[in-house]
Amino acid sequence: QVQLVESGGGLVQAGGSLRLSCTASRRTYTMGWFRQAPGKERTFVAGITMAGVTDYVDSVKGRFTISRPDAENTMFLQMNSLKPEDTATYYCATSNLGKPVSGAHLWNFWGQGTQVTVSS
Repeated sequence: QVQLVESGGGLVQAGGSLRLSCTASRRTYTMGWFRQAPGKERTFVAGITMAGVTDYVDSVKGRFTISRPDAENTMFLQMNSLKPEDTATYYCATSNLGKPVSGAHLWNFWGQGTQVTVSS
């Protein structure tokens, strides 16, 4: 089992920034962020491996940056130029896959989520 704790969500105006954090109870190879808006599926946002390999969904490229200092069990998501469509509950997840993948069913453990609301 891996316990995950997210923090850093909140309410921000469009164009603003937020930084999400996720700390895992032990180190796993790949960590990532998903998001889920009301009435919609949970979708991949970004992921990072211990080797520093990253991947992003197209809609956040150039605006969001995922990081994992020293490949340890804490991960960050710096979100800049936020848009109303970024509003969702953001979930941290981990897997032992060799790279980030978009399928939520392939990730093993999940956090409780943190709410991000972007007002227009």
